[in-house]
Amino acid sequence: MMEILLLGSFLVLTFLGVPVAFSLALSAAIVLVGFLDLPLVLIPQQMYGGIDSFSFMAVPFFMLAGAFMSAGGVTKRLVNFASALVGWLTGGLAQVVAVAGMFFAAISGSSAATTAAIGSTMVDEMEKKGYDREWATGVVASGGTVGIVIPPSITLVVYGVIAGTSIGDLFVGGFAPGILMGISMCLISFFLAKKKGLQPEGKFSPKQVIVSFKDSFFALMTPVIIIGGIYGGIFTPTEAAAVAAVYGIVVGMFIYKELKLKDFPGILFDAVISTTLIMFIVGAAKMFGWLLTNMEIPHRLGHFIVSVTESPVIFLMAMNVLLLVIGTLVNASAAVIILTPIFLPVALQLGIDPLFFGVLMVVNLAIGCITPPVGLDLFVASAITKVPLERVMRAVFPYLAGLLVCLIILTMVPDIITFLPDLLTSL
Repeated sequence: MMEILLLGSFLVLTFLGVPVAFSLALSAAIVLVGFLDLPLVLIPQQMYGGIDSFSFMAVPFFMLAGAFMSAGGVTKRLVNFASALVGWLTGGLAQVVAVAGMFFAAISGSSAATTAAIGSTMVDEMEKKGYDREWATGVVASGGTVGIVIPPSITLVVYGVIAGTSIGDLFVGGFAPGILMGISMCLISFFLAKKKGLQPEGKFSPKQVIVSFKDSFFALMTPVIIIGGIYGGIFTPTEAAAVAAVYGIVVGMFIYKELKLKDFPGILFDAVISTTLIMFIVGAAKMFGWLLTNMEIPHRLGHFIVSVTESPVIFLMAMNVLLLVIGTLVNASAAVIILTPIFLPVALQLGIDPLFFGVLMVVNLAIGCITPPVGLDLFVASAITKVPLERVMRAVFPYLAGLLVCLIILTMVPDIITFLPDLLTSL
């Protein structure tokens, strides 16, 4: 009965439009007071315990790094480099969105931030070149999905803390899936452009590639510094985030010279607000997860799943479906905190690598960001372009199909995720 009340009240509150963090905390409070007769002081205690981790300090620093880079003129340089690489192809501008999304994901760590940054730069330009605004919006929403897959990913940091898995290994494991997702979106854009009769938008220019690469070099070095520093033993993931933030200031102020001191208050304020929202969600999710664990739901669910099937593939496919649905309703970090303690023990019992499982979870939740009816990136893209939500949903369907194919491939071929971490570990 308590389980039904806990989950049911959360779902009802969420569908009523109550913010996710409040839905989690309120549903936990209802069970605490109504059934367990425990003091409400447990809620703030558990919430604080959920965020009291040195590793979580990486979250505000990665957010600052992305904000400093974006304000420092990085976005347009990454778009220019992506344009030099693929802009000359059929459907080139749509492919530029996907490639630029991969580049910006390596700075922002957030799908919504990636969608917003690329959308504000590309949609009007695409419309000028003959792309209808609906298609442009769908491409932008889809391109943002790699924001939490390609490192540095805030959601991978959260999983690493909860699961006790190396954050550095998770970061490296996210590269190949993110690139695979980006390539799938480029291919879909190419075929859609062919179908619509769009012509190639220029000729390939090696000189332009070299020039734009040089211009965006310092921005592209961000993930190299982060991953190289972690694997080189120079700094921890949290320290890497702080280094990235300082590096963003240096690049924006002294190399690109577009970041000004007057921009700092706004950037810091936005980073504080964004970090507070994420940490509130993380804390509330920790409280919710603590209740689930005390009700022995993970233990019972694990026994049930193992009694039904001992096939890792069947288990992962079922998880894919569940996570795609949850990804439309709940913030990715909150979903990781709630679901990891429930399903990771089952995954380990079935012999599934926790690194592979974590990256696959995040890929699922990333795709959930554009899964109708309430994927977050759909709302972000719609708000930027003023295209009605139902038309954005229609535009993302081809890309959603491509991303689901990528998900199936990753599920069936775990080495795509684990190969690079295993290789670097063995060196």
